[in-house]
Amino acid sequence: MASSEHTVGFEPADRLAQDRESVRRRFWIKLKKVVAKLPFAEDLLAAYYCAFDRDTPLQVKATLVGAIAYFVLPLDAIPDVLPVLGFTDDAAVLVTALKLVASSIRLEHREAARAAIERL
Repeated sequence: MASSEHTVGFEPADRLAQDRESVRRRFWIKLKKVVAKLPFAEDLLAAYYCAFDRDTPLQVKATLVGAIAYFVLPLDAIPDVLPVLGFTDDAAVLVTALKLVASSIRLEHREAARAAIERL
């Protein structure tokens, strides 16, 4: 199966996802700027906590880190600065990733997400 056929448009996120520390750092910077505008902030944070949990299987981590990398990219399919529409592509990528790995996101990840939102 040709991988380029299924990843068109995601190459920058794929490259960024290879550097997990950069994803972590950029995730928190961007999240702090936009958390109030994100209706899916809790899901995004739960995905983050699952992705960086030692007990999460590698394949699940890769899926979630890729989705998070897409979120932190400054340029994506729909620019994040556009009101209302700006985060729809990020949400679509995240929802797709979450559906693929839903059974791996545990209650602890969701609780950590809620606590982080309260702190932010």
